[in-house]
Amino acid sequence: MEIPVPDGGAHQEGVAQEGVAQEGVPAVSPAAPPAYPRHWEADVVASDGGIVHLRPILPGDAEALLRFHESLSERTRYLRFFGPYPRIPPRDLERFTTVDHRTRVAFLCLLGDEIIAVGRYEGLSAGGGAATETAPTPGGSAEVAFVARDEHQGRGLGSILLEHLAAAARENGLGRFEAEVLVENHQMVRVFREAGYHVSRAFADGVLHLEFAIDPTERSLAVRDAREQRAEARSVHNVLHPRSVAVIGASTDPSKIGHAMLANLLRGNFTGPVFPVNPDARSVRGVRAYASVTDIPDEVDLAVVAVPAAGIDEVMDSCLAKGVKALVVVSAGFADAGAGGTVAERRLVAEARAHGMRVIGPNALGVANTAPAVRLNATLAPDVPGSGRVGFFSQSGALGIAILAAAKSRGLGLSTFVSAGNRADLSGNDLLQYWQTDPATDVVLLYLETFGNPRKFARLARRLARTKPIVAVKSGRHSGPTRALAATSAPIDDASVRALFEQAGVIRVETLSELFDTALLLAYQPLPDGPGVAVVGNSSALGLLVADALLDEGMELTGHPIDVGAAASPEELATAVSAALADDTVHALVAVFVPPVATPGAVYARALREAVAGTAKPVAAVFLAAEGVPAELAVPGPDGSPGTGSVPSYSSPERAAAALARVSRYARWRSRPVGEFGTPDGVDTERARALVAKLAPPQPQQQPRQLTDPEVLDLLACYGIPVTEYRQAHGVDEAVAAAHDLGYPVVLKAIGERWHRRGDFVGVRLDVDTAAVLRRAHADLVKVTGEDEVYVQRMAPKGVSCVLEIVDDPSFGSLLSFGLSGLATELLGDRAFRVVPVSDQDAAALVRAPRAAPLLAGYRGTEPTDLAALEELVLRVGKIAEDLPEIRSLRLDPVLVSARGAYVTGARIALGPPPTRNDGGPRRLLDLGVPDLGLPDRDGDGPAAGA
Repeated sequence: MEIPVPDGGAHQEGVAQEGVAQEGVPAVSPAAPPAYPRHWEADVVASDGGIVHLRPILPGDAEALLRFHESLSERTRYLRFFGPYPRIPPRDLERFTTVDHRTRVAFLCLLGDEIIAVGRYEGLSAGGGAATETAPTPGGSAEVAFVARDEHQGRGLGSILLEHLAAAARENGLGRFEAEVLVENHQMVRVFREAGYHVSRAFADGVLHLEFAIDPTERSLAVRDAREQRAEARSVHNVLHPRSVAVIGASTDPSKIGHAMLANLLRGNFTGPVFPVNPDARSVRGVRAYASVTDIPDEVDLAVVAVPAAGIDEVMDSCLAKGVKALVVVSAGFADAGAGGTVAERRLVAEARAHGMRVIGPNALGVANTAPAVRLNATLAPDVPGSGRVGFFSQSGALGIAILAAAKSRGLGLSTFVSAGNRADLSGNDLLQYWQTDPATDVVLLYLETFGNPRKFARLARRLARTKPIVAVKSGRHSGPTRALAATSAPIDDASVRALFEQAGVIRVETLSELFDTALLLAYQPLPDGPGVAVVGNSSALGLLVADALLDEGMELTGHPIDVGAAASPEELATAVSAALADDTVHALVAVFVPPVATPGAVYARALREAVAGTAKPVAAVFLAAEGVPAELAVPGPDGSPGTGSVPSYSSPERAAAALARVSRYARWRSRPVGEFGTPDGVDTERARALVAKLAPPQPQQQPRQLTDPEVLDLLACYGIPVTEYRQAHGVDEAVAAAHDLGYPVVLKAIGERWHRRGDFVGVRLDVDTAAVLRRAHADLVKVTGEDEVYVQRMAPKGVSCVLEIVDDPSFGSLLSFGLSGLATELLGDRAFRVVPVSDQDAAALVRAPRAAPLLAGYRGTEPTDLAALEELVLRVGKIAEDLPEIRSLRLDPVLVSARGAYVTGARIALGPPPTRNDGGPRRLLDLGVPDLGLPDRDGDGPAAGA
């Protein structure tokens, strides 16, 4: 139960009860009405999976606030106000509802039009009383308090309000919160203690004084993420585990989708009651029908909506009145139909959220849960696969029926299935949160067309893939998303998708066929714990084809394929397989089989299944013409569907080898250390932010500003990145003097971006070791460039020339890019990318990812470079990208890497408007007011959106 905390100092002499006017403290700020901070509005998932709408208070909320106060129990009011406070006097009411959104901030949690919780902070003066100034003291303190209606306590509303109040306070320049809590108010003390902040406590006269800094800590961010996961998982659980289902638009016409949806629910033997809603029929398929969902006598957890888009408003009104918890909208005609449909779709979701409901769709195929205790088939597919341990999320409704049919035909059992259609509310990120802790799901499959919030996807997928493999198809690599999804997503190029998946451990496949090939192996076989693969079969030709395919995929053969001969008996094949699996150098096995003329293939299949039973090594079969999990290779589960230990069969050697290679690469990724996200030594983030604030373009619409050389040096110095010492010289005499100061040998470089980016080094003269050589080199550059101004730079140790960049990305905001310098590298696009933030493991992987990376490790006898120094440089640049979203581009070129270290000899930085923030700060769902552009947030103060 969540009990409110009283405002600070409620009974202390000279200190204003928070929000209650006293002598010497103005009831309303005399300043002009402040701008309403609309960006603070948010839809948030409560701990029970329901939605609440959070927004700043307005003067027009006075009547609703009075009703809210009257609804509180005496005990709740006592804990909140430290004494009886049965009614709010008019003067206090005005002060409660009229705030400046700076020194005084208040948030409401709403369900429909009713207030269910209130949180507020009041800035404190240096002496500890209520602040009277209109602007908060930078780094100052504020008193925080909140209260929830009795029937909504225990939903985590106090934690939600605390997160959003802290973010607003940080935005306004405040640094600390204080609160006074009655010692008996254990639940509220727990809210503060478990928020992840470092809370100091003092006790006097039965009151606890709590005080804490509100800057995010590693623990507070972890607490936020854990609460977000539990809440969003619960909201999906509510959708997939309904106790009752209403089908709105359940037609008596078998050709209508409403009829099909009802028929599939009944055919699937859903364990709860099903209510057809049809005003023109007494019954549908023998089940009593109701004219409206409000006429149903029982509660309705899930409503499946199959009425035309034009009738959705009436349906919404009845669902809201009934208190339906979730909607599955299979109807089309929303964002998929154009701009007018997009407006209707947003209105649908906004109304649903305002009343605590989640929406799947519109234009969705539906949802399914094969658990025996549920048996929910609320989809348009007449048959769903049997029970299994694979969760499937599809953005496409049209493909959904084909996906389910393909899974069923291949023997792939599912735990749950969700087709989100236009993905207006519930999304793939919500399903990742649910599957993270779902005990019925071991493997996750995704069909994706877009990412609403790719940074959040990366964070969730990286965490989930550590325990459960994720296999994903990302369509639209060349053509972009569908019209319905384009309204809520930004374009994301394939290099960014590849970087995201590689970092997060997601197994990427290009086709649905490859998706199922990989899923079968993951669902029924263990992960390999090494690279060695044995091939055993009764055909030398087929065995060689498998061996070639495995080698093409980068796998390691433990020996030549073992051929037992075409005339071998089933027992001989089983014996050879068992012997191969007993070899410690073998970590996986592919069994190949061509049916002999005399003996049925089923006998060999059963022999193979028995031979591999109980092994801890994955086994795949190439039984020509057999695809999926035939009955002879299946180990039946509780409901007769294939279970753990079943052997998947592939119709070609290439498909078997490719599936095994994908699984093996994933197993290697999962076996690596998780990686640490730390701050390198010598980083001065506060000084860097102050520099950026001073140097960035003053207007958001201005083009990015290229920093001068001294500005670049200052900013890089904040992150411990030195640039090899240089001078800028006007004329040859200044160049000679500069070289004398720096010490020979030096490098001469032409000034100007067009010379820096050329791969033929026409604007560079190396190894200038005397004044005479320098004069000749200077004359050469003047002939090429027409300018006598040059850079004179101390020669760095010779090494491999590399380029490290922060590049602007429309979906992530910033990516790190790394590659070796040179025309061939640029021509082939041999660059690797990583999403920010980067761990030490990400940095190590990035510098080894380009195809030319072996040149850094001592290729063909050359001296290996100091890769550790290069990795540290990557971490420092990654920290810049994470801390300073205003940096729209940064290029370190060239970086010379040798055995002596990594030396930056050139740098360019451009500042511009930071990207829209979508991930970090207080929890919130996707903002429906404007199209979601999928732009990233920096982990910090910004609102965190769902995707």
